[in-house]
Amino acid sequence: MADPYSILGVPRSASEKDIKSAYRKLAKELHPDTNKDNPAAAERFSEVTRAYDLLSDKDKRAKFDRGEIDADGNPTGPFAGGGFAGGGFGGGFRGTQGGFRHDGGFEGGAGPEGIDIGDIFEGLFGGRGGMGGMGGMGAGARRGPPPRGANVSYRLKVSFVDAATRANQRITLSDGKTIDLKLPAGLENGQQMRLAGKGEPGPGGNGDAIVTIEIGGHPFYERDGDNIRLDLPISLAEAVHGAKVKVPTVDGPVMLTVAPGSSSGRTLRLKGKGFTRKDGTRGDQLVTLQIDLPADDADLKARLEGWQDLRNLRGKLGV
Repeated sequence: MADPYSILGVPRSASEKDIKSAYRKLAKELHPDTNKDNPAAAERFSEVTRAYDLLSDKDKRAKFDRGEIDADGNPTGPFAGGGFAGGGFGGGFRGTQGGFRHDGGFEGGAGPEGIDIGDIFEGLFGGRGGMGGMGGMGAGARRGPPPRGANVSYRLKVSFVDAATRANQRITLSDGKTIDLKLPAGLENGQQMRLAGKGEPGPGGNGDAIVTIEIGGHPFYERDGDNIRLDLPISLAEAVHGAKVKVPTVDGPVMLTVAPGSSSGRTLRLKGKGFTRKDGTRGDQLVTLQIDLPADDADLKARLEGWQDLRNLRGKLGV
């Protein structure tokens, strides 16, 4: 499992409340009951739950922060808690990754300084040509790779328009350096991006930066999947006679044709003016017309004097 802090999108200094809040938000978003056709969400839900189980346990979290256990709760030290018990082999072994097999042999595991315990036991009991002196232990020694540095979590707030158009974002890292971040296709609120090697330094190389994207709202646009919805006010004259009107889009204003006799609630489509999908194509902008009448216009009243609309507009509603 990856770093549990990165999985939940919280810093290592996060409080219990912050961790619980982050988990609840992700669990609600990824719960299998609401993602029945999305196996990736179910897998992510399981990963988030395991991360929360570790970080919500004070003892496990402290051990993880000290490097005593890994993200799966397994001891990181080859002899976690004390190596050889008692004063010699008779005391047995504790905390090794090996174990005895049913056939009486020993399942190899890493000991101090990377020594393979299987090598020792098989040497003692005649395997691999005997001990061959203490030098035989050195010949079987194996060391694991040095640990990488810790991952670092960031939150990046992106405007609605920038998210829709995938405008490059500048982010400042913990070391003070700035980089330009290219937003991915199919961007969703809460999505995480991994920047390889941009985390904390370590003997085995730098960790990664985990960037959680927060997409902002907008005064008049509303996201609907890959589409963008907009309510567009038009005048009564534009609705009756038809008109070409200017409409805002995330890519800039365009001209839209309103057909004569258009009613409020009619929706027109601007192709390719929505969010970018994962395949690189774009959704549309759905423009819903709203006839905006003046509150008290004497001239309009005079023009409509004596005119009646004899249609049964509410007949289909059963009234």
